[in-house]
Amino acid sequence: MALSIEDIGEIDQVVGDWCLARVPAHLKQSVDYDYEIDSQAVTILEVRPAWRGTPGEVTRRPIARFRFVKVTGFWKIFWMRASGKWHAYEPMFEVNDLVDALDVIESDHYGCFFG
Repeated sequence: MALSIEDIGEIDQVVGDWCLARVPAHLKQSVDYDYEIDSQAVTILEVRPAWRGTPGEVTRRPIARFRFVKVTGFWKIFWMRASGKWHAYEPMFEVNDLVDALDVIESDHYGCFFG
């Protein structure tokens, strides 16, 4: 089941504000963060200039995914392994809201998100 309009509005506010505040303005041309919403999931992306690309070309690497489970009301947290597959973030797999999910990836003690 897809996210509601209210859920998308909350995602835009909470995750959008986090992405804007994550990197100081003077570094945004070197690294930035963005997000994508797909059905019931929010994917956080690291955005960087392409190493051997044309000027203005960027790479977008997924670093975290939050999936909302409507039945439980929890957000599940996933990280991407080098294989390109998403895995549950075992130390803290479920949280109550997006603010808590962002706090988990910020305090990443195992280096899964920002390595």
